Parts: sequence; structure tokens; C-alpha cells
Amino acid sequence: MDLIPEAIGLLSIPSTADRPDELHRALEYVLDLVGPGFTVERFESNGKPSALVYEGPRRRHFPVILNAHLDVVPATPDQFVPRLEGDRLYARGAQDMKVAGLVEALVFREVRGPFALQLVTDEEVGGRDGTRHQLQQGVSADFVVIGEQSGLRLVTESKGIFNADLHAIGRAGHSAYQWNADNALLPVMRSVEKVLARYPVPTEEAWRTTVNVAKIETSNTALNQVPADATAFLDIRYPPKDTDFDGRTEAEIADYLQTFCDPGVTVSVYHLDPPHKADPGSRQVRLIEQAVRNQGYDPSILRKHGAADGRFYYQRGIDAVIFGVGGQGLHGPDEYVDVTTIDPYYQALREFLQSV
Repeated sequence: MDLIPEAIGLLSIPSTADRPDELHRALEYVLDLVGPGFTVERFESNGKPSALVYEGPRRRHFPVILNAHLDVVPATPDQFVPRLEGDRLYARGAQDMKVAGLVEALVFREVRGPFALQLVTDEEVGGRDGTRHQLQQGVSADFVVIGEQSGLRLVTESKGIFNADLHAIGRAGHSAYQWNADNALLPVMRSVEKVLARYPVPTEEAWRTTVNVAKIETSNTALNQVPADATAFLDIRYPPKDTDFDGRTEAEIADYLQTFCDPGVTVSVYHLDPPHKADPGSRQVRLIEQAVRNQGYDPSILRKHGAADGRFYYQRGIDAVIFGVGGQGLHGPDEYVDVTTIDPYYQALREFLQSV
């Protein structure tokens, strides 16, 4: 199959979160590829459009949903000028995950059945206005295939995610007379150090909880003034079996993180999403594995450190797996899709839907 012309067209659209018109354009591009003869339900939440496509009269439950996000992270203008070099198609979104989304749309169009194609435009900024919004409107499935990059392997487990702020209020003063002031940065920094002592920065891949100190800031702008406020912003990812976080509420996690903090430092936790886990022995997973083997690829199980929209299905007891094309460099300056994986991905996905 030759999907390169269509891929170049979609990859040329700079569908980033700050460009709502381009999000709409990317969505319409894929809907045009699917073509007529299907029911198209459109959704919108906080300015982020999405669609659900299926055959027949309006309904909400499907045996299989193919999920694809069409938004991308920001990039330099040249990354929206796709270039094909040998077996590599370079562009922002090539691996993550516009090309896989096109394959899902094509397979959906050709294997007509009781399935749905779910197209969203906000996964890179949290997925709450796309996949989660549709689920809140009653959309459900027995099984979901999310076309994120996997090199034709199957991801049945990924980490949970939340953000935490460590905040302190001190007392401003002249930096030459520090005994008359209270530097808010210092207790925040000591608290961060204690959190990192419990969850050190990994030096190699490890399936454990990680804490990224994204930024530490203060409203103070003068070097000769003691800061009166400070906040550290943390991004925390945790696997399903970490009992420090898994199964806990935002308030419970805030209380736990508070134990690492100096007096006067307060903790806020938000955007808590649990880990994603699917049954690796389910009938649907076995069918995909066999379809991948039939293409000469190894369908071994993967675990992903990053979060994806599968977590919203997991929260509702619905198995979702990540299954996509090969490539490298997602979110980087040299992102590419391995075009040799496009056809076997198409064939495996087609065989899976036909077997279901």
C-alpha cells in the first residue's frame, strides 16, 4: 500500500493545541479520507474538536474502537515540511501518531463492521476534551486499539500521572539583612531534595516511579531581595503496583507528599490519572498477536513510561492497548516513521478486525 501522499498531506498540517483552526483541518482531512457512507458524530469541549465514526444508526457501544489523536506538540516550521529519506518519513507527528491514525482510518473504511473510529485532537495536552469527553457522553467499547507508536508490539501497561506543586510563603527583606527576612525558596528546595531522595532521577530505564522537577519559580525579580514566595512544579509518573500512589485520591497523595516537606511548605496535587493496564491474555490481545506474527513481526508485550488516552478507558474497566507503527524521535527534531512498518501494520490491523 502507498499511504505516503496522504501522510505528507496530514503531516503538513501544524495541528498544535494553540492553533484551533489547524486542529479542525486535521480532523476534516482524516474524515475526508474515510469518505461517505458512515455516521459521523462530532464533539467539542473547550475548543477541542473530536469525532466518532461508525456504520448505521446512532449508538454508543462498540466491540472495538480504533482511537487516534491528530494533534501534535509544537515544532519548528521545517518539521511541518515532510521529507522522505530512504525508509524514513521525517515530520512532526510522523511517529506520534498521524501515520498510524491514517492507517486506522483506512482499515476502518475497508473492513466495514460494527466498529468505531475515534478521532481526537487534544491527546498531547491531556486528552480530557477528546477521549475522556466522549466517554463522559456515553461512548464505550469492549476493546480499544490506540495507534500510538509501538513498532508493531503491544503495550498493555503504562504509568499513571499527576502534577504536584510545593509552595511556601516567606517574608521579603533586603538580601544584606537576611535575619530580618524569611527566604521561601529554601524550604521548597529542601523539600524537593527529600522527594528526590525517595524517588531519585533514573540513570537508565527502570519501571518505577519518577519525579521530574519541571520548574521552581518565585515572583521575586530583584537579586538583592529575599524571595517571599516560591513554588516547585513536579510531574510524577508511577507504575500500577506503586502503593504510594496507586489507588489513592489527590488529597491522600498530597498528605503523603507533605511528609517530605519542611514546615511551612504546602502541597497541591492535580490532574491525577491512574495507570493503564489491560489483560495481556485476553482474546483480543491474542488475536492481535497472531495477526502480527502473520506479518513476520514479534508481537511481544511492552510497558510504556508515558501516559496515553488508554487510561481513560482503564478507569471505566475497558481494556485498551497501544499498537502502532515503528519509528523514532517522537517530540524531537528528527521524528520519523519507519515506512517499512506501515504495510504490515495495516495488514495486521485489518486481520484483527476481520477476526473479531
